[in-house]
Amino acid sequence: MNRPNSLRLAGRDLLPIVQGGMGVGVSAHRLAGAVARQNAVGTIASVDLRHHHPDLLERTLRCRDRDLIDAANREALDREIRAALALAEGQGLVAVNVMKAVRDNAALVRQACDSGAHAIVMGAGLPMDLPELTADHPKVALIPILSEARGVAAVLRKWLKKGRVAEAVVIEHPGHAGGHLGAARIEDLHDARFDFARVLGDCLQVFRDLGLGKDAPRLIVAGGVGSHDQVRHWLSHGADAVQVGTAFAVTQEGDAHENFKRVLIDAEPEQMAEFVSVAGLPARAVNTPWLARYLKQEAALQAGTRNDPRRCSQRMDCLSTCGLRDGIARFGQFCIDLKLAAALRGDVGRGLFFRGALTLPFGKAMRSVRELIDHLLYGTLPAA
Repeated sequence: MNRPNSLRLAGRDLLPIVQGGMGVGVSAHRLAGAVARQNAVGTIASVDLRHHHPDLLERTLRCRDRDLIDAANREALDREIRAALALAEGQGLVAVNVMKAVRDNAALVRQACDSGAHAIVMGAGLPMDLPELTADHPKVALIPILSEARGVAAVLRKWLKKGRVAEAVVIEHPGHAGGHLGAARIEDLHDARFDFARVLGDCLQVFRDLGLGKDAPRLIVAGGVGSHDQVRHWLSHGADAVQVGTAFAVTQEGDAHENFKRVLIDAEPEQMAEFVSVAGLPARAVNTPWLARYLKQEAALQAGTRNDPRRCSQRMDCLSTCGLRDGIARFGQFCIDLKLAAALRGDVGRGLFFRGALTLPFGKAMRSVRELIDHLLYGTLPAA
């Protein structure tokens, strides 16, 4: 592939590679800073970053004060953004992913902007109020994550009334991405309406209908894109950039424990599980022994649901809606924060290991961020 066109975001000319945000703590300052240093887009996942900071974790580990936990996580986010920017040495772009479904999303957005993040990426819900939350930071790029053109049109119309245009839109295919997925039901994950070619074309029509012209957002495809051939295909078929998650999570610079990376690397396609997450969204993860046991017991656990705040194991109310805490039977019945934090530590017996459905480009090998980006853009393979 010849030198790819640059991705223009927040006044910067970047490589058309976006590292997806992965929580809890899987993409923190080491990974995001390393990606940005290669002049690509590195993304810090904002949720519960205190797990990377022993002093903050010690301060809040047995704490029942939700406000104190929130403050610790905002302090952790501030530290992570500043550390990523230092690692990047002025190169690339450091973005922060904030899930709309997280209860403290507004405060996390404001903290990210105050700490110097170049962009805010928001999914897991329609980010209609993002322009208001970032009003004091007009140069921060706003990037919603959506899965179909109907949602893109709704968000852009709302933002235009507020005088703000998205600089980019991440089009995430729920049939291939990992983690929380942008479909209403598991049965919808592979619906044709999510096909990239269709959504890209529909989005271009939305941009024309809204008269955006040269101000139209860049289009970033995400989910199932992890090889040079796929990158080359979508960059020549309407996408301005590609977003990659799992392949970055298992790089040498990835912020999670080595055991976490090995679980993702060793997972075979038949080991993937699709299920309803605690927040009610479909999700995709590695079918570890813990997840297999949970899914076998899920019907019984759902039958015993009850609305009881005491079921929140850490009293942190991390999600605005939680199946376990709020007694919603059709949602997952486990603490998502505890499970993702265990995975971050590499605890195979207790953790929930989100992973995309793609085949990793280096097989069982663990390579650097630079080698991955070179492979995605130019097809190069590192020496054995």
